[in-house]
Amino acid sequence: MSPRTPLPPPPPPAELQSWPDREARLADRALALDELGRRLLGGGRLALFLLWFLLLELGWSLIGVLLTALGAPLIDPMMTMLGLFAALLGIGVFVPAVWLTVRSLRRDRTVRERLALWAALDRHGPADARLRAPVLSACWLLLSFAMCAVGLWLGFAVPAGVTRDDGYGWVAYGMGVALILWVTGLTGLAKAIGHYRFAVRLTGPRPRAGRSASSGLPRPE
Repeated sequence: MSPRTPLPPPPPPAELQSWPDREARLADRALALDELGRRLLGGGRLALFLLWFLLLELGWSLIGVLLTALGAPLIDPMMTMLGLFAALLGIGVFVPAVWLTVRSLRRDRTVRERLALWAALDRHGPADARLRAPVLSACWLLLSFAMCAVGLWLGFAVPAGVTRDDGYGWVAYGMGVALILWVTGLTGLAKAIGHYRFAVRLTGPRPRAGRSASSGLPRPE
């Protein structure tokens, strides 16, 4: 579904709820959970996650042309002019990619909040079990872990492998690539682990009757 399609609205307050029976409430709850789960971990969301990451790396790579030219021991005027032109293009790609990434993170927060509200409405085993989405959660987890691992490796390998003849511009460029990998990977890991913990709490045992309703509700990570 297109990201422009409105999210499922939050459930109405208790005093305004007018489902004819529990089956109708569970049916609406299941539809909302399925849709919100797809918006959070679905294939389309994963594709956008990778697209914003690639745009960040592309923009930084273009900026890196100028960094490597300015950081060289002997500055070549032609390479500097070429690097300046590439850096302008890179900024034109990098800045929108940062904005899109931040907007996606804010949208994810809204999705998690509505997911928690619908989940707290009732309990239903089949719908709650589908929310775990083990295959998609594993894809997010493994991909994000790989990004973190590559970013961590680059963070040590680039400074150690650059010589004085290469120039310090390569260090700045390599550390930027590593930082983008590391931060993006951590974002994906937090999403995958947080959603799995939320789904496990949702499908766990019900709270005791003596506890307050708010204390037993799952919260989004």
